[in-house]
Amino acid sequence: MLKPIRPAAPIRARYEARLTAMIDDMHASILHWITAAWNKADPETTLYGQDEAPVKVLKSMMSQLGRQWSDRFDELADSLADYFSKAVLARNDRALAEMLRKGGFSVRFKMTKAMRQSYDAVRAENVGLIRSIAAQHLGQVDTLVMQSVSQGRDLATLTKALHRQLGVTKRRAAFIALDQNNKATAVLQKSRHIELGITKAKWLHSAGGKTPRPEHKAFSGKVYDIREGHDFGDGNGPVWPGTAINCRCVSVPIVPGFDD
Repeated sequence: MLKPIRPAAPIRARYEARLTAMIDDMHASILHWITAAWNKADPETTLYGQDEAPVKVLKSMMSQLGRQWSDRFDELADSLADYFSKAVLARNDRALAEMLRKGGFSVRFKMTKAMRQSYDAVRAENVGLIRSIAAQHLGQVDTLVMQSVSQGRDLATLTKALHRQLGVTKRRAAFIALDQNNKATAVLQKSRHIELGITKAKWLHSAGGKTPRPEHKAFSGKVYDIREGHDFGDGNGPVWPGTAINCRCVSVPIVPGFDD
């Protein structure tokens, strides 16, 4: 029997590291320029009813930062999604080819139309998620800045709030890296198995995570049709191992002749 091809931890780690580095750069830039703009506007000493000037200064600064970092994350999204999609596909294919060779099967993988569609879907989803990191972070920062001005908070309080938001954004980036690594591995494997004429697989529960899905655990070891997935009746329709949010389950393809 073939072994499951599990998501590669080094790929996830590199993906997360690049996201985290860019987030740190964005935070440092935001903190530097907001501090400069805040000191220039001095909202803490502005008289009641005369706060239009500091609001305008800070709004202008946030608009500039928003454009700058949205552009930077757009560039990162293209390059990082390319790296990630290619790395997962190459690693999956190497592992599957090696296992099949050990069983006496020789295969040469090609980028077929079906594989191209799956690859493009994985890449597109990653581009969107990477871009969303900057959009969500900048949106929250803008809200924190405007709340600080309107409620008369000092710069030290705002700085603490910005650091807390940095933590939220980093945790989201880590979750994206983990979840996308699981999902991309599963999606590209599924397409490759179908291309090879493999239609059945065994679902294996990961036994990982703090809150495992009971229905996934109960289904572990059961055979399902790779072309159709499995519907757990939870309203999400058919899924495959690793494709549901935060699912760490894996599959074992059943190859006629290999497992006999």
